[in-house]
Amino acid sequence: MPNSEKDIINQEVQEDSCQDQNAGAAMEQQEENLSAEAAEEQLDVQQLRSELAEQKAKAEDYFNRLVRLQADFENYRKRTQREKEEYFKYASASLCEQLLPVIDNFHLALAARDEDPSNVVKGVEMIYRQLEEILQREGLTPIETVGQEFDPAKHEAVMQEETQEHPENMVIAELRRGYYLKDRLLRPAMVKVAKSC
Repeated sequence: MPNSEKDIINQEVQEDSCQDQNAGAAMEQQEENLSAEAAEEQLDVQQLRSELAEQKAKAEDYFNRLVRLQADFENYRKRTQREKEEYFKYASASLCEQLLPVIDNFHLALAARDEDPSNVVKGVEMIYRQLEEILQREGLTPIETVGQEFDPAKHEAVMQEETQEHPENMVIAELRRGYYLKDRLLRPAMVKVAKSC
């Protein structure tokens, strides 16, 4: 074989060898890159698992807090409902306690009915004043009627009387007293109203 062919073959072998080395180096580099990526992915997965576990723990803590809060709220609701029922059940206890002396005085008046009638009348008048005072302390006030202009918001006209002595729509008689309880109308007054002739 001539030298030049031998040189060509050697050169080709060397080139093949270089290519093999380059290919091997490239493969090694690729394997290193893959193992670095795999290691990085492994780290990412571990980090994600760690974060997931942390978030699960937080979620469980929040859930437990919510359950406790719901139980506390339910207990509070039941307690306030019981207190409200008890309040309404015994709301009139104070008023009843104030009225007991009035009942006692009525018993005394009834026991004395066979005695002097004028004393019984005086006793009943005193009991009436006592009862009015108790109810006024509770906020019960009578509605002004006679001599006032008729007001359908607080008066209930049940009769009319033709007259020239009073202006039209003037209340001239009270047939049943009306009352306010504090600032609320409890019962309208039944009245007789003047009507022009």
